Amino acid sequence: MQSKHCLSLLDLSPADIRGVLDLARQMKAEPAAYANCLRGKSIAMLFEKPSLRTRVSFDVGIYQLGGQAIYLDSKQVGPGSRETVQDIANNLGCWTHAIVARVYQHATLTELSQGRIPVVNALCDQHHPCQTLADLLTLQELYGDELSETRVAYLGDGNNVCQSLMVGAAALDLSLQVVTPPSLQPTKDIQTQLDQLYPAHRVTTHNAVDALHTMDVLYTDTWISMGEEGGEVDAKKAALSGYQVNAGLLKQTGARHVMHCLPAHRDEEISSEILDQQQAVVLRQAENRMHVQKALLTIMMNEEFQ
Repeated sequence: MQSKHCLSLLDLSPADIRGVLDLARQMKAEPAAYANCLRGKSIAMLFEKPSLRTRVSFDVGIYQLGGQAIYLDSKQVGPGSRETVQDIANNLGCWTHAIVARVYQHATLTELSQGRIPVVNALCDQHHPCQTLADLLTLQELYGDELSETRVAYLGDGNNVCQSLMVGAAALDLSLQVVTPPSLQPTKDIQTQLDQLYPAHRVTTHNAVDALHTMDVLYTDTWISMGEEGGEVDAKKAALSGYQVNAGLLKQTGARHVMHCLPAHRDEEISSEILDQQQAVVLRQAENRMHVQKALLTIMMNEEFQ
């Protein structure tokens, strides 16, 4: 890999991303063949934010690879309050072999990466790379390894999941339309980085839901992120009221599949009717979180896989 860390998919080259997806596919098919890839390795799981999918998929995946996951929540560690982030990173480097961090701010990940062991972003305010790797593996399973003919539309808040999906789409030449209200678009910084790294990318951003036609996949995420509250919530819901994924939009676009990173707020960003239909591949996405995370850690921590 071109980087010691995975703080975002910007740290991975297109070849790196494909390498993770290829290994994840092999691990999914033959898990026993990789049972010792993390033997003798301890992974610190530093979580400022609670989680179902991220916690369990990393715990189980590390166990399946022969490693040990050590869970640390913010009450136990207190990043930035009880102890500086740099001191936490330096201490964890004395005992563990990598840090998986689910944090509020991307800046925390940057500080953790100043230590001597690899850091994996398990979610922050700007990026969610492991989710996008799982999404790309899911799309490959549905549409084949080459995704250049696949058309995806993301609807909703231009949040961390959206921004990571944009990077992954650009890296693998996937056609992606990001459809968000003008006030909730992805950051200009992420769009500038894509333009610089992938000048020929096919990621576009607009707010015209009515203009969506002939899509393969519709993707959405919760409108309200953990920690948002009060008037901010009401304003976001009002701005996003016309961006729900429902039966009408599925008919309008002709989409064959629906994706959601979960947890879902039923009948808010997505209708229960659609979430419970076979077109929704949300559980496959959730399962694939474990496989891509296993592959990513294996590549990062074993020279023979690099």
